[in-house]
Amino acid sequence: MQDFTHLVVGIDVGGTKTHLRARAGDTLVADHVRTSSGWRPHDPVAATGWLAALVADALPQGARASAVAVGGHACETPRQCAQIRSALQLHFDAPASVVGDAELLVPAAGLDKGVGLVAGTGSVAVGRTAEGRAVQVGGWGAVLGDEGGSAGLVREAARAVWAAHDLGEEPDALALGLLDACQVPEVPALGAALESAKNPSADWGRHAPVVFAAAEAGSPLARAVIDEGGRSLAALIEQLAARGVPVDDVVVAGSTILAQPGLYAAFTAALGDSVPGARPRPLEVPPVEGAVALARSLL
Repeated sequence: MQDFTHLVVGIDVGGTKTHLRARAGDTLVADHVRTSSGWRPHDPVAATGWLAALVADALPQGARASAVAVGGHACETPRQCAQIRSALQLHFDAPASVVGDAELLVPAAGLDKGVGLVAGTGSVAVGRTAEGRAVQVGGWGAVLGDEGGSAGLVREAARAVWAAHDLGEEPDALALGLLDACQVPEVPALGAALESAKNPSADWGRHAPVVFAAAEAGSPLARAVIDEGGRSLAALIEQLAARGVPVDDVVVAGSTILAQPGLYAAFTAALGDSVPGARPRPLEVPPVEGAVALARSLL
């Protein structure tokens, strides 16, 4: 019979997929991935019910969590996280922790302090002051921000292409790639194509490969967009440092920055200029391991 003593459950709720991992000591009890459809972090009751159903589906019969930790996409304020945490503790009758998903990166890397930077579809950076106060910068969404994430890169690429068009320049590789991706015949139609997106973050972000392909094809516009994205990501770390967050270690994750060496290089170069003491390090394990570490710290 399997021993479920000191069973900890870690959950990484991302914008697209959710990863649950449960361990009892060194034994992996559950490793479950599903979509994040239905996740509503702004409704603590709904969020708790969603998480409880996820745990019930993933754990073996008879297993009971001794501690639960969640890193939740769009858990944007301490008050919001605290409300979900309180409801989780009541449901499981066990200690719980709820943080924004980017806060999983530092413990996942095995560090006690540092900064987590995510550049996937969107972009955000988080850390804690010496007093333990959580600080988040970025994460404004594709329409207002998320510079350096895939959606933000596409938005800025479209702006760059349109500006070149207004100067009378012929479409380059970036412009032609965006026209093909958005299935429109000319640059002035790009605005309406982007504005018609039902989900700007996802719908814009899926065109990001066009920007990187154009840069490889020699487009100065695409290269400039990527370089500026890297500088914007470095600026997030600079903002955290200005607010009293230790930034010696910067744990980097996200499907865009880790998959695109050009963006990562632009970020590290800009970071070296703006925050010379910061050490960037790509995350080499799934972020859910940070949730498992947080859950263990509650025992």
